[in-house]
Amino acid sequence: MTLDVRELRYSRRVRVVVPVIAEGLRNVPDYSSLAGQGTEITVTQIERGPASIESEFDAALAAPGVILKVLEAEGEGVDAAVIDCMDDPGLFAARETVSIPVVGPCQTTMHLASLLGHRFSVVTTAERSASGFENRARLYGVSDKLASVRWVGIPVLDLSSSDDRLEHDLLDESVKAVEIDGAHVVVFGCTGLLGYADAVREGLERRGHVGIPVIDPMPAAIRFAEMQVDTGLRHSARTYPTPPAKARTGYGFADHATQRRT
Repeated sequence: MTLDVRELRYSRRVRVVVPVIAEGLRNVPDYSSLAGQGTEITVTQIERGPASIESEFDAALAAPGVILKVLEAEGEGVDAAVIDCMDDPGLFAARETVSIPVVGPCQTTMHLASLLGHRFSVVTTAERSASGFENRARLYGVSDKLASVRWVGIPVLDLSSSDDRLEHDLLDESVKAVEIDGAHVVVFGCTGLLGYADAVREGLERRGHVGIPVIDPMPAAIRFAEMQVDTGLRHSARTYPTPPAKARTGYGFADHATQRRT
């Protein structure tokens, strides 16, 4: 039997939720190039919240909008949702409210890194993010594999204007993670670092560190979402039980939060 490729074109629908209000950080073609054949990528962005997420405060402000956008995605028949931030804002709460897979890049890449090597380091944007990654490693059960958190000292909103310095500093900190901290795998600690993984991996090889995986969060998260759709897997209803029915005001949740898993 021969399958018509056109029939498989949109066999999966994945919604990317951008959890910040800053515009122009990414566009649909950027995400579509990360997906496999047969995946339709659509993008939505929260209307209220922070311009970027660089603290627990920012993540908390972003969470209500993320949850609402995930609920909207399920209501529109989307197969899976991916949150475009390594803070995974609203991840667990969103899973409680929908049946479709909801993927957080941080949880995904930390577990992927744990599969690829004994120890991994996160290389991120700012020093203030280090404690957050240490906390999430504990929450995700991989703290014993976290070798270190390093940073390049560039705010998220300045990444696009710092290309030359950024590539150099990402490589420099990755080399330190391997040589000083004993990392076997490098994970980028910000989805805004999209596209630098190949250059950093090649730079590590030039410095004698051959075979060190460098994980770019959004490609990994989108492909993991595709795998869940293809295999029919989703988060456990016992781990993420449906919120109890009660009065809720604000945030636009009143018509959504108790409708999951009929």
